[in-house]
Amino acid sequence: MTPTAFLTADVLIAYSAYFVGTASPGPSNLAIMSLAMSAGRRPALTFALGVVSGSFFWALLASLGLSAVLAAYSECLVAIKIAGGLYLLWLGFKSARSAFAPANLPHAHARADEPLKRLYLRGLLLHLTNPKAILVWMSIVSLAMSPAGGGTHTAPVVLGCMCIGVSVFSSYALLFSTASARRAYMAVRRWLDGSLAIMFGIAGIKLLSSKT
Repeated sequence: MTPTAFLTADVLIAYSAYFVGTASPGPSNLAIMSLAMSAGRRPALTFALGVVSGSFFWALLASLGLSAVLAAYSECLVAIKIAGGLYLLWLGFKSARSAFAPANLPHAHARADEPLKRLYLRGLLLHLTNPKAILVWMSIVSLAMSPAGGGTHTAPVVLGCMCIGVSVFSSYALLFSTASARRAYMAVRRWLDGSLAIMFGIAGIKLLSSKT
């Protein structure tokens, strides 16, 4: 694999599409942001590592062509969709409970003393139960396959996008774990948690009610 394999037009388009999708606000980024401001850098980075691991799992399936097989079995996608929707609703409930909790109590779903293993598993579960991740990676891999390339760009795309994912999710964890960000969090804690509850709730209901 030569360095130029990472800079072809097809690969750069795939990188751009993945960066926009990854950096845009979504359940994973919102969870990392909230965790970083309420519990600090190390818990947020651990949670982000779980998210990245889940993303790598779907990337591996897409690069091996297994995700297309999975997509052919609608029952599997339905099960993943239901699990993901219920998990998002659960996150919404915990955010809502935190929004109504007294300010002097520990954050309801982002304690600084929460075991790192549990935080990693939470991040992993959040991404593994997101059926859109399967479709996104299938689209990204497809973008990298030029008609004449025979799929030879798949490896550069997966490796490059994983580096982008690590950078984006880690940046969220680092940026929102600063002292100024945590002070801002304490000032708007109820509003932020309330907004997260609404966004998680809407995402969960939309996922459960979707037909695909």
